[in-house]
Amino acid sequence: MNAIRSLCVVLLLASAVAFAETPAPKPATGAQKAVLVTGASTGIGRKITERLAAEGYFVYAGARKDKDLAELDAIDNVQSVRLDVTRAEDIAAAVETITQGGRGLYGLVNNAGVAISGPLTETSEDDFHYLMNVNLYGPYRVTKAFAPLIIADKGRITTISSISGILSSPNLGVYSMSKHAMEAFGDALAGELAPLGVQVSLIEPGNFNSEIGQTAAKRKGVDSPAADRSKYPEPDAVAEAALHALSDENPKHRYMVVPEQKEAEWTIRKAIQELVQLNQGHAYSYDRAALIEMLDAELAK
Repeated sequence: MNAIRSLCVVLLLASAVAFAETPAPKPATGAQKAVLVTGASTGIGRKITERLAAEGYFVYAGARKDKDLAELDAIDNVQSVRLDVTRAEDIAAAVETITQGGRGLYGLVNNAGVAISGPLTETSEDDFHYLMNVNLYGPYRVTKAFAPLIIADKGRITTISSISGILSSPNLGVYSMSKHAMEAFGDALAGELAPLGVQVSLIEPGNFNSEIGQTAAKRKGVDSPAADRSKYPEPDAVAEAALHALSDENPKHRYMVVPEQKEAEWTIRKAIQELVQLNQGHAYSYDRAALIEMLDAELAK
């Protein structure tokens, strides 16, 4: 755990240094705002791409497969970009493409993500690295690479986290670890970039229809009914939250977007449970009245 904490500190410090040392390009002169969405081929990323394009944004849609790139190019206001967030050469080429496009870059939606399941003590290092390479290093790499363009436009960065960034479920430990890291990433990034005019948001979806389960099952070489997420709603509400984060004058820092009440309750109760555990049985514990006063002060904001 100490090693993981140290890794996160190193990553965020490196990111801050890069922001400070990289000369910012000139902001775009065109009226149409440009946004990059990673993992745009299916699921949440595809819905966000379609919604933003329909609202008049010019969307650079990141994908890996030729078929997906062609389908994205067929959407009005969308230009596909070959982008595997684990490949430095893809990221560098995407920066060049978007810079040469002359629109600048107002927004970034870090959406690309994968999942694996299984007990932590039985997860191979290869699987652990595969997931962290996409879910943790991916947003770090992409954000660092595109930060100068976004800072120049005083734009927005939105990262798709998960309610698994609050919850930690058995057999989803590695995925939950990656999303907990994204919560810390978003908090630190918001503090670092606010003085530069960039607003940062996190979106925590619950269970929506996507292909993430099928991708996980394919990697393990199994055919599991649990991989089929078609029973869940389409992620239109997640796309709506992304639009709000990019367009509202006062975007929220966190958007929990769940399809039913019980998922909201699980998540809020977990956050309260951790608060109680942190407050319990030490020299600086707060009594109930003080905790309620703190809660009221936060609600008033």
